[in-house]
Amino acid sequence: MTAQWENIVIDKSAMPAVPMRVYEGAAKAKAPPLVLYLRGGAFLNEQRGENERPVAKALAESGAVVLEADYSSVSQNMFPQAMECAFAALQCLAGRRKQFGSAKSLLFVAGDEAGGNVAAGVALKARDLMPGELSGQILLSPMIDPMMTTQSFRKADAIGMGERWAEGWSHYLGSHCGFQHPYAAPCLCSRLSGVAPALIVTSEDDPLRDEALGYAVRLSEAGVSVRRKIFPASCGWTGIYREGDGKWMKTLCAEFTDFVQELSSKHSIFEGK
Repeated sequence: MTAQWENIVIDKSAMPAVPMRVYEGAAKAKAPPLVLYLRGGAFLNEQRGENERPVAKALAESGAVVLEADYSSVSQNMFPQAMECAFAALQCLAGRRKQFGSAKSLLFVAGDEAGGNVAAGVALKARDLMPGELSGQILLSPMIDPMMTTQSFRKADAIGMGERWAEGWSHYLGSHCGFQHPYAAPCLCSRLSGVAPALIVTSEDDPLRDEALGYAVRLSEAGVSVRRKIFPASCGWTGIYREGDGKWMKTLCAEFTDFVQELSSKHSIFEGK
C-alpha cells in the first residue's frame, strides 16, 4: 500500500485545499465503509509527515477506504480552525461517496489522541449540520478533557506525555474560548443526544483512559449506542502516542469490523432491506 498526499479543494470560496491521502487495501468491499481519519500529535505536530499511519493502513486492510485529512498544517492546530478543516473534509467525503466507495457506503470519522478530540467535535457538528449523514465515530484514546485531573492521567508523566499534553491543550485552545465551546472539549458538552454511535478504545494503563470511558458513559446516558474496548496493560496500546502499532492492532481491526457490521445491519433494517 502506498498512500500519496493530494490537495483536495473542498470549497474554493471558503477553504484552502486540504491535503488528504487515500488508503485502500486489497480487501476493499463492494460498498466499503468510508473513514475520515485524523491523526494524533497532542496538537503540536503541524507537519503532516510522509510516513503512513499504522491505524489508517490497518483499517484500510480491513476493507475500508480511509482518507487521512491533514487538518494540522492547514489550521496550525488551533481551535476552531482545526475542527472546521476536519468538518469540511467530512462534508467533502460525504458528497463524494461514489468516487471513493459507493452511494451505500457508511461514513465514519476516526481519530487517535488529539485527532480523537477533533473527531468527537466533528461528530457533534455533524449531528447539528449533517443529520443522518455520519454513521459512526471511532475514538482511540481521545484527548478530550483539558482539565487533565482524572486519576488515570497521573500516569501521563510515566510515559513522558504529561507536559506535552498540557502544552498541546494550551496551544489548541489559545485565547479563543478556553474550553467553553462543546466542539473544543466534547467531554464538557451538555447535549450529547443524537450524536453518531461510537467505538471508544483505550487500555488499562492509558493515562487518557478515564476521560475516554467517562465520555463513553455520558454518551450512553444520552441514548447513544457505544461500543467500548479496553486493552490489557500488557498489549502496548500507549505506543499509539508515538505512531506505533503492536499486538493490539489485529483486535482493533476486528472491533472496527464488528462495529461496521452492526451499524450496517441496523441501517439495512431501517431502510427496509
